[in-house]
Amino acid sequence: MFPFPSLFSVVLLDTTAVLGELDWKTYPVNGWDAITEMDEHNRPIHTFQVCHVMEPNQNNWLRSGWIQRQAAQRVHVELRFTLRDCNSIPWVSGTCKETFNLFYMQTDEPLSAGARFRPTDYTKVDTIAADESFTQTDLGDRVLRLNTEVREVGPVTQKGFYLAFQDVGACIALVSVKVFYKRCPSTLRNLAAFPDTVPHMDSSSLVEVRGACVENAEERDTPKLYCGADGDWLVPLGRCVCSIGHEEMDGHCRACRPGFFKAYAGNTKCSKCPLHSSSHDQAATICHCDKGFYRAAKDTSTMACTRPPSAPRNLVSLINDTALFLHWNPPSDTGGRNDVTYNVLCQRCDGSMSQCEPCESDLRFIPRPLGISGTSVAILDLAMHANYTFHVEALNGVSALGVAARSLANVTVTSHQTGPVLVGAVRKDWASLDSIALSWSEVEQPPSAILDYEVKYYEKEQEQLSYSSTRTKTPSVVVTGLRPSTVYVFHVRARTAAGYTAYGSSFEFTTAAEDPEVADQGQVLVVVTASVGGFSLLVILTLFLLITGRSDILCLETLHRHTLRDTHLSIISGVTTRIPFSGIKTYVDPDTYEDPTQAVEEFAKEIDPSYICIDRVIGSGEFGEVCSGRLRIPGRKDVAVAIKTLKGGYMEHQRREFLREASIIGQFDNSNIIRLEGVVTKSKFSLFFGVSDSEKMMLVIVRNAKEEISRPVMIVVEYMENGALDAFLRTRDGQFTVLQLVGMLRGIVVGMTYLSDMGYVHRDLAARNILVDEKLVCKVSDFSMSRILEDDSEVTYTSTGGKIPIRWTAPEAIAYGKFSSASDVWSYGIVMWEVMSYGERPYWEMSNQDVILSIEEGYRLPAPIGCPVTLHQLMLHCWQKEYSQRPHFSDVLSFIDKLIINPSGLLTLVNDALSFPDSPDDMPDYPLFISIGDWLDSIKMSQYKNNFLAAGYTTLDSISTMSIDDVKRIGICLIGHQRRIISSIQSLRLQLHHIQRSGFQV
Repeated sequence: MFPFPSLFSVVLLDTTAVLGELDWKTYPVNGWDAITEMDEHNRPIHTFQVCHVMEPNQNNWLRSGWIQRQAAQRVHVELRFTLRDCNSIPWVSGTCKETFNLFYMQTDEPLSAGARFRPTDYTKVDTIAADESFTQTDLGDRVLRLNTEVREVGPVTQKGFYLAFQDVGACIALVSVKVFYKRCPSTLRNLAAFPDTVPHMDSSSLVEVRGACVENAEERDTPKLYCGADGDWLVPLGRCVCSIGHEEMDGHCRACRPGFFKAYAGNTKCSKCPLHSSSHDQAATICHCDKGFYRAAKDTSTMACTRPPSAPRNLVSLINDTALFLHWNPPSDTGGRNDVTYNVLCQRCDGSMSQCEPCESDLRFIPRPLGISGTSVAILDLAMHANYTFHVEALNGVSALGVAARSLANVTVTSHQTGPVLVGAVRKDWASLDSIALSWSEVEQPPSAILDYEVKYYEKEQEQLSYSSTRTKTPSVVVTGLRPSTVYVFHVRARTAAGYTAYGSSFEFTTAAEDPEVADQGQVLVVVTASVGGFSLLVILTLFLLITGRSDILCLETLHRHTLRDTHLSIISGVTTRIPFSGIKTYVDPDTYEDPTQAVEEFAKEIDPSYICIDRVIGSGEFGEVCSGRLRIPGRKDVAVAIKTLKGGYMEHQRREFLREASIIGQFDNSNIIRLEGVVTKSKFSLFFGVSDSEKMMLVIVRNAKEEISRPVMIVVEYMENGALDAFLRTRDGQFTVLQLVGMLRGIVVGMTYLSDMGYVHRDLAARNILVDEKLVCKVSDFSMSRILEDDSEVTYTSTGGKIPIRWTAPEAIAYGKFSSASDVWSYGIVMWEVMSYGERPYWEMSNQDVILSIEEGYRLPAPIGCPVTLHQLMLHCWQKEYSQRPHFSDVLSFIDKLIINPSGLLTLVNDALSFPDSPDDMPDYPLFISIGDWLDSIKMSQYKNNFLAAGYTTLDSISTMSIDDVKRIGICLIGHQRRIISSIQSLRLQLHHIQRSGFQV
């Protein structure tokens, strides 16, 4: 069955709608009868009947009028008819039929009135049979069975056609005939208009139709629809988007109302004008700033208009004998911007302060006089007894556009140096690797007696506010403790009874360079000296043993081993001595002992199990349960502890492996390493949890009777109230200041510096293996995967199998199984990222294989939201591909200490940073994605592709300006997903900026 006419159809003929007579022909004339009746609405009903069933060899034809096909390529004919059952007709012969035939003939013009009817000119469509026929009884009850059949005719290619109906001996009443063809009606889809379209003659093929964008819209991708054979529009492709200044409304693009604007083409709504701006006309593409407010050239049209800042507040000065320090508070009004910088302008005035001129060019400003991001500056090399006026100017991105007065704060100071310079030219008398001898001339008749001289010096390449100084009573000095082959800058001044004079001119001198041949000879001398000394010691020990006997050989061997472990060689002026190793012992691998139990006895203290009171089970480990409890040693205060237990039925090798961690932790003594209280290995009785003495004895008797005396094995460590760092941070998202988080990171790096100095590689450094106590002190734990690191820093541990934590492991350790202190530094960078993201999973839902491939291609984790720029730069430094280029833990500790001492370095957050690196070498190597889809796939956020596309974000450049509010606005509600997308956008923004600065287009 074919579908019935619908709204998607065009009717060519409907006999029920013809008001006059139908000009249909019958052949022969007395074959079909035309009957016209009126229905209840006084409309004619045209019916054609034939019923010559009593006569054989019937061939009665009924031909319609000429029907124009219009745009049709295939037409459908709907027939409604009744047909009588031959068996219900009495005395009928075998010539009675219950079917009739449908034919058609195409012509370009109607046939003439006298044209001869020739059946051979017609093409048969089908034989039509009734689904239901009526009987004589039905006639009496006046109930007729009406049938409806639809047949497809075509293809039709000429201008019109005729239909013909052949009766071959049936009793039929043709109630109505309807001829129609299907079309896809005009429609609007995706802001594109599509015209009426007729399907192809081939019902299996689709007609591709290109749409035209509605008014005030533009193509984003060519809009297309496909017209199906049934008149349905299928497979929409492409789309149009509303042009700038217009928004989508009910399928059309409406102009933005006054007070709203839209700066980018897309299907986003018009936005309300940002703060301090307005639009007065319709279809605004930008909101103009109110009077007194401005936008910088790099500000986007979606940013609020801002104004220049007010003057810095509370400018104070502090001057000493060597420098002037200026400090001020930020402006009370930053103008609505966060890019405030400061310029320090200097004038030198006469005594009456009436005549001022710019300061001399040799004044030194630290860090610099212009473009200062901090709120303090130091000025060096002031002239003596001079009046200076300093103006501190606050600027932001729109200061150059403002017409208001400059935002200045002023202070006037007088330098305190007394008297003229009393030091002549400074000479270098001689120089060694670490010393320089200087001398200078004295004035013949100083105004007052010179008490002594001060010599200030610093490395030229590392000139900072801090410097070293020394004093001497004579016009000469030997400065020691310098570095070889290094240029130093020296300043000398005199001190009289009236105070210090001004410094003389600066002089630069270089220490001596180290001769490689001499150095090699010195090393040979050290080796020979050490060898001779060692041989002498061996001879003395041998003679001693021969004299005293061999009973103490074992004791001497033990003493010798401990001495070698706790000391190291120090070479001073060619003399070989042994000195303590700065309190840091060398780690001893328990696997080097023939009997690992000996390592446990040496490094772990045995605890009587009766001293342990277990409160509850807090978890499970690889070997058994982990409990919390108290250690009650007589004479000592109770200590909260965690107890790791070895489950019953263990094998001896399991016992040794379990205790191996205790023999490792027992060697460490650092406030940021988990502390070992002791082990339980030798008790012959099981622990009892709240059991009375009588019950204990009964249990012991029963167990002795069964000869199953248990030997509990436990490791007891200090209890960390807040548990693992990653889980701790996830439950306290956003509750700490950046400085508190940096304090946690410092604790971790202190512990890792200690381990690295001992020559120890952790291999599994991650936030889950950092424990946090009640005072937020972080301590390194879980040493089950760690291994020894030899004295040679180039030596790494090669894995022989086992699981590797891919997301925390350095590339060389993953690829070659080589672990080192440098690979631990890589892991520490990941821990930093975990801490700053409050325990988020590194690389999110990326598979391990994707992580490995991404790292190999240069991808690095982007900065978490709210992460200071300095910390993310430190992370990237830890993630250098070449392990030799990564910092040492001591370097990381020094860097973090400087940040804590001067927290201003933590103020610039990654998402607030407005400046970018100047050179490709300063840029992290992020992968460049081709499309929005590729980018979302890479961060496992492909479920949001439609959100971005629907909001009009289709290029990488368009998303680079998105904020967290934009991400929320397009329908991304999960906080974790918002953070991941914003973090990736920040990284992408850096990359796109560098590419554009290099002259390329994205």
